[in-house]
Formats: sequence, structure tokens, C-alpha cells
Amino acid sequence: MRPILMKGHERPLTFLKYNRDGDLLFSCAKDHTPTVWFADNGERLGTYRGHNGAVWSCDVSRDSMRLITGSADQTVKLWNVQTGAQLYTFNFGSPARSVDFSVGDKLAVITTDPFMELTSAIHVKRIARDPTEQTEESELVIKGPQGRINRAVWGPLNRTIVSAGEDAVIRIWDSETGKLLREADKESGHKKTITSLTKSADGSHFLTGSLDKSAKLWDTRTLTLIKTYVTERPVNAVAMSPLLDHVVLGGGQDASAVTTTDHRAGKFEAKFFDKVSFMFIKRMFLYEVKICYFCNFVSLFIELFGCLGRFFKKKLEV
Repeated sequence: MRPILMKGHERPLTFLKYNRDGDLLFSCAKDHTPTVWFADNGERLGTYRGHNGAVWSCDVSRDSMRLITGSADQTVKLWNVQTGAQLYTFNFGSPARSVDFSVGDKLAVITTDPFMELTSAIHVKRIARDPTEQTEESELVIKGPQGRINRAVWGPLNRTIVSAGEDAVIRIWDSETGKLLREADKESGHKKTITSLTKSADGSHFLTGSLDKSAKLWDTRTLTLIKTYVTERPVNAVAMSPLLDHVVLGGGQDASAVTTTDHRAGKFEAKFFDKVSFMFIKRMFLYEVKICYFCNFVSLFIELFGCLGRFFKKKLEV
């Protein structure tokens, strides 16, 4: 597979997101400027200028008309995907870490980091159809645990919110009342920081990755552990195929902790296994239609690896 090398950011990347149709790829980085690319050829379409800090995450609406971004500048912004215009800015008292549109795009769940005397929190915002009618008011604010919440996503039918972060505990919350419904069992749960969380296309299960060198598959409704994938490296990113029973894990040591004498010391080599693939990346997502892309990025570059259609017609061989 020959990768497409995409250069556009000036500082390390933090997040990648495909739109539902799979033709657009959105990237976030520490250079303050979210960017949109053509997924097929890596052509840069445009940038979204307005943040004054690192952009940690993004999500795009089902119709690909709106983009939402969360930043270390303590704001979350709504954008017009086509024109790049800012539609609205939500202001918080601490950095915004994770953003996720609900099914139907009428709500957004946002997490904010601990800062000064503030604890981590989960905010639910109603997204107005007309940007001129958008308000700052939160539908719900949930006081989070000690430590950062790295990811929060909507559960089935928007009835719950699933969160995970530095304390290594997965929690499920009622999205209307904010009541804590379930916590992952300490025996079966992760032992170190949960770095990544992604849900299946139908929302029935989700996958988590952790610095404890494992990834775990969970039932969304019951929070029952379905399967554990054990690796020899910290897991920084996880993804699930929308068509086959395959999961993809990406990991490796932090670049600052790796010796310069041998690149293999950081366990950055790409490895493919039956149902599990390991790549040194920070964030990675599967193309959701017919072709898959593994997004492998180190520092300022995005590499797209395309998988041909035959990938979906046979099992991976070790």
C-alpha cells in the first residue's frame, strides 16, 4: 500500500474524523487550525480559523453541513463546513477536550478539563437549526471525576452518555438527569488512563484503548466486557470496521520517551494480525463505506493507507 502524504499543519496532530459519506477528512492539531481534506486524494480543501489554542477534537454533522471543534482556548466552535464561517462560539472556564454530535445533530456533548478550582465536567448543549437562535445555555452539566475526561460519546438513541479518561473508569450517565447509571467493574476494567473510545456504527457496543497496553470491547447498555485485546505497547487509538469483525489498534511510546539509537525501541513498527492491527499513530478512524484508510500520523504529517475492496472479502491472515 502506497500512502498519500498530506502536509498542512504546523504542529503535531491531535484528532482525525471522517464525515458519514467518507469523502471528507477533518484533522485537528496543536496549531489552532482545523483542516478539511478530500479523502480520496489528500487534497486540502480549506481551514477553519478562529481558535487561539490547540484543537483537541472535532465532529461533523450527518449531512456534512456543520463542524464542531473543542480547543484548549476554552471554547467550542460551530462552523459552516462549506464556507469555513464561524457560526457560534461556546465559552467555558477550562479547556474543551472532547466533542460529539448526537444522533440527529440536535445536541452536542462536550467535556472540559480540570482547571484551577474547576473539576472536569460533561456539558450537553442544544444545537439550534438557525445559528442566529443559538444560545450559550447548557441543557445539562455533569460534574466529572478527578482527572481529565478524554472522551465522551452518546449512547443508543441519545439516552445515555459514555465517558472515559485519566482515572481509567468507564461511566454511563443518564443524558436527561445526569445520574450515574453504571461504572465499569474494577476487575475487568482498565488499569491505566483510557486514551481512546469509539462506538460501533449501531451504537450497541464500543471499544476503548488504554495505556495499560490493552483494548476492551464493551456492551453499551449493560457495560459488560465482551472481549479484551492485549498488546505489548500502550494503546493511543482504536477503531472498528463498519463491515467486518475487525478492530484496529494504534500505539507506541510517547516520542519524548524513546531512545534515538533504535526506532524499534518505541515499538512503532506496523503489524497486522487477525482482527487486530497495530500502527504507531495518535488518532485513527476507518473509512465507513467500501474502502478503509488507516491514518498514520507522526508530528505534522497525515498518511492515508488505502485498502482495496478485496480486504472486505476475506479474513486477514497472520
